[in-house]
Amino acid sequence: MDLWVIVPAYNEAAGIEATLRALAAQDDRGFTLLVVDNASTDGTAEVVRRHGVQVIHEPRKGTGAASDTGVRYAVAHGATHVARTDADCLPRADWVRNIRRAFGDGLEMVGGRLVPRTDEFPLRFWERRLIPFVIDVAAAFGRFRPGNRDPLHKGPYVMMPGCNLAITADLYERAGGFPRTAIEEVHEDRALVNRVRKVTAAYGSRRDVVVYGSVRRLRAYGLAGTLAWYADHRYRPDVVDIR
Repeated sequence: MDLWVIVPAYNEAAGIEATLRALAAQDDRGFTLLVVDNASTDGTAEVVRRHGVQVIHEPRKGTGAASDTGVRYAVAHGATHVARTDADCLPRADWVRNIRRAFGDGLEMVGGRLVPRTDEFPLRFWERRLIPFVIDVAAAFGRFRPGNRDPLHKGPYVMMPGCNLAITADLYERAGGFPRTAIEEVHEDRALVNRVRKVTAAYGSRRDVVVYGSVRRLRAYGLAGTLAWYADHRYRPDVVDIR
């Protein structure tokens, strides 16, 4: 297994070092790390290079476009399996090891749990208790969303956050990959899951595949705005990219 980890990044110079440290601290270091600088203007690429990590550039701004560029670059350079996290996230130390185990169990696409980071801001009581609950509710609701129900799907809908998923190179190409879109246009992770569901039923979410995610969007949008944002962008803030 030739595993690559892809990290799309836009203007993350102030925070991406924490993500790089979390990946350097993995107890399974048998992977190649690639950061996709998505038209940053703040020196993100220079910070990444100081850590000895390879950087490529995607001028078309968008999480879908940057992720697709990174995955396809990895596959072209020998990757057989690709994992993705985001530049404001901290994969748990056993993240790579547990992804590898899930692939070994026969899955072709793997998702995991997203839990709130506690190192950015002191979490309020309601954030600590409510965020995991909201994620679970969103995952359950997703099974009934009209956009996630198609007779051509080979298995049930499973929510896989873009910052915590992995896929075989073969399946990525068969399914068509991430849509090359901006974050405010399409939820690229949901689109990829639904593309995969038309190709195979060999996908699933693992509780031991854990990423700690930033709460900065929740702080900026508020709870109602955040829920509406993830429900097909029913909330459209003036500033989409929160830093």
